[in-house]
Amino acid sequence: MMLIKLRKYLITGLLVWVPLGITILVIKLLVDLLDKTLLLLPQALRPETLIGFDIPGLGIILTTLFVFVSGFIITNFAGKRLILSGEDFLERIPLVRSIYSALKQVTETILTSDKNSFRQVVLIEYPRKGIWTIGFQTSDSPHEFNQLSKQKLLTIFVPTTPNPTSGYILMMPEKDVQKLDMDVEDALKMVMSLGVVTPK
Repeated sequence: MMLIKLRKYLITGLLVWVPLGITILVIKLLVDLLDKTLLLLPQALRPETLIGFDIPGLGIILTTLFVFVSGFIITNFAGKRLILSGEDFLERIPLVRSIYSALKQVTETILTSDKNSFRQVVLIEYPRKGIWTIGFQTSDSPHEFNQLSKQKLLTIFVPTTPNPTSGYILMMPEKDVQKLDMDVEDALKMVMSLGVVTPK
């Protein structure tokens, strides 16, 4: 009985401290990484030169300011021309072209407000009948696909566990897709937790 209680206390403690510890570690790694952007400044303008010591997190402010200013510049005509010229140059490099274009499309899908990366959480039979898995409707399939299959198809992304950034794209008949009343965030938590965390 005593061992059961001790085990319960240990698990409860781990449930509190493991997520908290990993969160702190990830934030620290991000802060340390972004603080390295200060190395781009001339030696005379760095905090340790101006005030005699480092300021943790200053790199985040510098990076945010840089991204904001570059976004402001790119929105005008000259900035757009400069970006188009740069992208045209990248398009001529075989390996870089495929990597850059793929990353740009994913970034645009996630960040642009007029596009929804995941429209709906769905339940589908995959990889065979009788086995069900969670997926995300990303869009309606192209019109040509519907014509060739003679039915309306939906584009479904089936994520892998525990890394939901990789997975499979399926073109499925709309009639075979069950739409769920579940938030995308809750579904992603379920995928990343190996099914341990389930929506209420």
